[in-house]
Amino acid sequence: MWLSNSSIGRKVVMSVTGIALVLFLTFHMAMNLVALFSAEGYNMVCEFLGANWYALVATVGLAALFVIHIIYAFWLTIQNRAARGNERYAVNTRPKNVEWASQNMLALGVIVILGLALHFYNFWYKMQFAEIVGNPMMGGLHAADGYGYIMQTFASPVFFVLYLVWLAALWFHLTHGFWSSMQTLGWNNTIWINRWKCISNIYATIIVLGFALVAVVFFCKNLMGCGAC
Repeated sequence: MWLSNSSIGRKVVMSVTGIALVLFLTFHMAMNLVALFSAEGYNMVCEFLGANWYALVATVGLAALFVIHIIYAFWLTIQNRAARGNERYAVNTRPKNVEWASQNMLALGVIVILGLALHFYNFWYKMQFAEIVGNPMMGGLHAADGYGYIMQTFASPVFFVLYLVWLAALWFHLTHGFWSSMQTLGWNNTIWINRWKCISNIYATIIVLGFALVAVVFFCKNLMGCGAC
């Protein structure tokens, strides 16, 4: 099958799964922003997305996208390194038209994966997973108390800093990955590729700033002892 047997096919899989994950990040960021305006409203969203059949189906689908994207990322990296052979050890300067993010996509991806593992532990494990195993108080709060878990997580300066590092890596990963996906899917003429690069920078910035805003606001609330705000 050409999607797995050819380099172009593997890039297409990376592109399609990457775009799908960007759409999920957009939804997740928008959902998180609700917490800035209403604790009750945010918890209603969390309850709606708990251990219900539709949420579980979406979770499985999302997990499949992540796994496929990660596997193909490592696959393409190994393929590219094998193709370069001993040339990768040669000392040379980075071409001016090659972005830093492009040169470090694998390292950025690893940081993003580690950040996701932390995120899963702080939220998914204590919320949806806790409901699945029938222990809704696994994390010390009720599984549907998403607002409480945000407060709990960003009461820790360590978690706050780690999340900001994760978001910085995510920004670089998205700014390159988004326009690169469009290039793979055929939007690669001179005019449109430059437009997609601009759109990628703006879109990635909006997503990352949305997540970062929630982290900063809740960290400040903890500093001021404003857990009920």
